[in-house]
Amino acid sequence: MATSDVCDILELKGEETKSITKASIIKAAQKKKVKQKENAFKRPEGMHRELYALLYHDNMDKPPLLPVDTQPSYNTAKAKLGCSVVRPWRWMPFSNPARSDGAVFHHWRRVEDEGKDYSFAKFNKTIQVPVYSEQEYHQYLSRDDWSEEETDHLFDLCRRFDLRWHVIFDRFDHVRFGKERPRSLEDIKDRYYSICNSLKKMRSNPGEVVDEVVFDADHERRRRQQLMRLFARTQEEVEEEAMLIQEMKRIEARKRDRERKSQDHQKLIAFDSSRRVERKATKKKLSIGQSKKDVADEKAEMTYGIKFPDYKGPGVMLRSQAMKLPNAVGQKKIKSLELLLNELKVEQQPMPTDAVVQLFNKLRSEMVYLYDLKVAYANYEMELQTLRYRWDALAPGLLPPIQDLGTLSNISSVLNVKQTTNEATTDTDVNNPKIDSASEQLIDVECPSPTTTKSLV
Repeated sequence: MATSDVCDILELKGEETKSITKASIIKAAQKKKVKQKENAFKRPEGMHRELYALLYHDNMDKPPLLPVDTQPSYNTAKAKLGCSVVRPWRWMPFSNPARSDGAVFHHWRRVEDEGKDYSFAKFNKTIQVPVYSEQEYHQYLSRDDWSEEETDHLFDLCRRFDLRWHVIFDRFDHVRFGKERPRSLEDIKDRYYSICNSLKKMRSNPGEVVDEVVFDADHERRRRQQLMRLFARTQEEVEEEAMLIQEMKRIEARKRDRERKSQDHQKLIAFDSSRRVERKATKKKLSIGQSKKDVADEKAEMTYGIKFPDYKGPGVMLRSQAMKLPNAVGQKKIKSLELLLNELKVEQQPMPTDAVVQLFNKLRSEMVYLYDLKVAYANYEMELQTLRYRWDALAPGLLPPIQDLGTLSNISSVLNVKQTTNEATTDTDVNNPKIDSASEQLIDVECPSPTTTKSLV
């Protein structure tokens, strides 16, 4: 609401409003506001501006303790357009020094750059191919299989194409120089690098170390042949190679498995020997006067195949926890335990009384021990069959049937026969050396001595 309207409502006489004209608007815009200068304390002469800014008085704020950015962050920098004259550009011709045909091109360029070299001429890098004289060639570089004209042609191509060897090999005059001996890419490179090394040695100072370029032409030929064979493989050969790689991986996995099983067998043998020692100790204690009940308690405490944990900690526990199989038992053994219990018609989870828990754990431990013995027996049977096949391949018809070696009595008789044969042989021929290798000892135990001798190669 304007001031005049308020004055009219209150019946007051206001100031007479002046009419607004175009001249008054322009005149008001041209007026400048004159700021009144405050009485500021002038900087004394000889005092630096930085020191004067640290002073404090009533007409100015306190100096900041830390440097701060007083400019508002929302203001963006504006482009400062100067009033200077724009540099003139001109459509002018130019030539590239890298070209030898003298071609002239045109492009826009600053007037101040007129007459200067082309800016991209600095990227024209050329390889310095050595130059030799006729005297140097005949004295140091001549070879029977390379003529002087052919060598000059090679170095001319090297200068023209900057040692791009495939281009040089393509442009080489094979019709003219390859009649007697065709030149390969390795021959061309070998000839060039041998001449470069000879020129370096010839032109170097005495005692100076020369950096020679080592190029093995024979190795390059073999490498290229191998690559060509690899590239020329058929799909069947690629599939066969992949199959062989997979078979090799399976063989290595079986080898690792056999090594692991052999370690398990050694552990079983050590465990069985410890059991025998413990049985002898219990018999000796029983003979001294130990009661049968104590022996039974000791046997109940012994673990054969599975070592169940001892729950003797404080607190309440369920007796059924003592029947829980430890984590060390594998899934295969657990599955075989279940099958054997079903075959014997024994419950998987019987009533967990004290006696049942001990007997059930002992039964499962014996089952696992029996399972390990069966696996070991099967592995030894497989190894025995493998040895039989090897023996049959080396000396066919000299090994008796494997059924004759099935019992311990047959094996002991074989050992007795072998012992008597060895004694007779020792009496007749003392000079014969005795064979103590592990393979021969194994053959002596597993089969009787053959009637005829045959050398094994």
